[in-house]
Amino acid sequence: MNSNPWVVYEGPVCPDQLGQYEALLTIGNGYVGVRGKLEETNEESFNSTLVHGIFNYVEGDLSPDLAPVPEWLGLTLTFAGQVFRLDQGRVLGNRRWLDLQTATLWRQVLWQDSQQNVIRIEFVRFASLVNEHVMVMQVRIKALNGAPELTIHGGLNSQITNSTGFNHWQPWQSGHTGHNQVWLSSKTNQSGYGLAISAALLTDANAKPEFIGDPKHPQVSYRLPLIEGETFTFTKLVALHTSRDSADPLAAAQTTLAQAALHGYNALYEEHCRAWQQVWSTSDIEIEGDEFAQQAIRFSMYHVLIAAPRPDEQVSIGAKTLSGPGYRGHVFWDTDLFMVPMLTVTQPQLSRNLMMYRYHRLPGARAKATAEGYKGAMFPWESADTGEEVTPKWTPPDAEGKRIRIWTGDIEQHVTSDIAYSMIQYWQWSGDDAFMRDHGAEVILDGARFWASRVEWNETAQRYEITQTQGPDEYHEHVNNSVFTNRMARWHLETALLVWDWLNSTYPATAHSLADRLGFSESERAHWQNVIERIYLPFDSERQIHVQFDGFFDLKPVDVLAYEPRVHSLQSIFGYEATLSLRVIKQADVVMLIALLGEDLAPQDVLLNDWHTYYPLCDHGSSLSPAVHAWVAARLGFDELAYDLFLHAAGIDLLDNKGNSRDGIHGAACGGLWQAIVLGFAGLHLTDHGPVASPRLPSHWRRLKFCMCYHGQTYRVEIRQGGEVRIVPQ
Repeated sequence: MNSNPWVVYEGPVCPDQLGQYEALLTIGNGYVGVRGKLEETNEESFNSTLVHGIFNYVEGDLSPDLAPVPEWLGLTLTFAGQVFRLDQGRVLGNRRWLDLQTATLWRQVLWQDSQQNVIRIEFVRFASLVNEHVMVMQVRIKALNGAPELTIHGGLNSQITNSTGFNHWQPWQSGHTGHNQVWLSSKTNQSGYGLAISAALLTDANAKPEFIGDPKHPQVSYRLPLIEGETFTFTKLVALHTSRDSADPLAAAQTTLAQAALHGYNALYEEHCRAWQQVWSTSDIEIEGDEFAQQAIRFSMYHVLIAAPRPDEQVSIGAKTLSGPGYRGHVFWDTDLFMVPMLTVTQPQLSRNLMMYRYHRLPGARAKATAEGYKGAMFPWESADTGEEVTPKWTPPDAEGKRIRIWTGDIEQHVTSDIAYSMIQYWQWSGDDAFMRDHGAEVILDGARFWASRVEWNETAQRYEITQTQGPDEYHEHVNNSVFTNRMARWHLETALLVWDWLNSTYPATAHSLADRLGFSESERAHWQNVIERIYLPFDSERQIHVQFDGFFDLKPVDVLAYEPRVHSLQSIFGYEATLSLRVIKQADVVMLIALLGEDLAPQDVLLNDWHTYYPLCDHGSSLSPAVHAWVAARLGFDELAYDLFLHAAGIDLLDNKGNSRDGIHGAACGGLWQAIVLGFAGLHLTDHGPVASPRLPSHWRRLKFCMCYHGQTYRVEIRQGGEVRIVPQ
């Protein structure tokens, strides 16, 4: 276990784990994400850099990718004619670590070439939190034994494709400014987004730069003899702009690069570190008595923070953040229910940006509702730049060429309520009436209009139902009356009426204008009330439990524990079609309802019955699941189990316990870990009188400290073992 809970170290170098550590050691600033790729490059790894909002369709595909941008990390170091690589020469020492406190990736290598020269090489990189368009890398080289000649090449590489080999870019234009600056410029070949990246390789050594004019890979080169015992420093500055933020990305990139060069490395790094100090001053969680939990929560919060867009409300956080190609960079409910809550309580402006992303995507949600034959706004299961539905229809073919239909984009519709829920939570915590007046109310009301048109009247049973849908448990498709979907639809309609009443009484002119624009009438309000009163919520009165969906208990039972320990989901073990008929759950479904609604869902005894019924059936096939279960287990008083589930969630990326971290960090698991601690172990919740903590700390945690922002004021919360709680203004 690492003794510094602010630091994540890379394990022993192993080719099979390079992808995992590239994701774990990602740096970023809310605009760009840069995977922890080795400076001397790894040809088999994913492209290193992703930028929010640059989506492009793959030829022949109906789902867009977040397009990778040119490689800028590469440095080729040659000592006495021998290229530095870990598989050449002799590695006497090599370690990398990510400083979470300053979002800085460090690496130190001790390397011996074939002529017995021993060289120490230190790399440092960061993506500026002060100027989001600037990325910086520095390499410090010291000959400890011998004085070989050094040649260093550094530049930009336009030969990039997505994870399946598709090129997203038109032919790149390239060039140079002087001898130490190079640039690339292009547009995506379908969506037409422009992007330019400019790089400079600078040194304080007595050496002249030379431009190497490969149009696909422009570089700057230096050659000089090393002096034993003396350190030579090279700094690579990179500026990146897109047509989303500049009318002329190339001119903007060159201007930004020139300004960064004037600042210099030291000033850039110092202001970057000060900015991160400010972020952590309201975000950090301190845990006394558990080093692993302390490191895990800082790691998790870090990855949400580096992916959260700062000044940009037109983009959001994808399921894999900006740390890898998984899920093509698409935005799911993961963001709204798992990542946004952390930001709402610690960095409300960042949360507001993500709420605004959903608001700006209302046209896409309305278009989807219309296309499906409904009214209002029906948000997509997977969203990208336009707000249209971008869920792939089919899986890629397996080894036998078989493809499986993906139904989530058609029938997993609870995301509309999930978005409304996150907006209400933001409003209640922030007190941001302007947001709700000008933006949130419209999203919530038009989402409610969708649900009111989505429900189906069952004349025989005299009730409203929702059939042919899918709840969070994605092992079961085309179910009738998912209790999660139906109950959240009812919650959404109830909440919409409350929001409408508030808007009408507080801002009547705005309410009148919105009603005119939406065509909202009293008859529609009456219909909503009717749906609220008569929507069906499956419930077994004899066992006093909610029924996950009609016919759930007719499915074939499975002893989930009999298949432990395992890495793969039970769906992977049994197969897609067989799992449809099994009583096994992919992730928190009814348990998710308990997390969101608590005793507004049902009395405590019913919640306990639900837990005892559904927890044993869940295989946590989704990374979203363990943290939610930890949160709920803590609130229900299952202290030891809650901590075990917390550890499971903490290891999803840090320990790669699902075996797929190489595709990118699991953003929802990261946000979920914060929920498990703050909403679960600390028991933080809102009452009519403000925030209250009802803690149930793990027995070995001596103290828990964190910050929360409530109605514009930051508070420090301190909880000691035994239940003592102090909440004071910061």
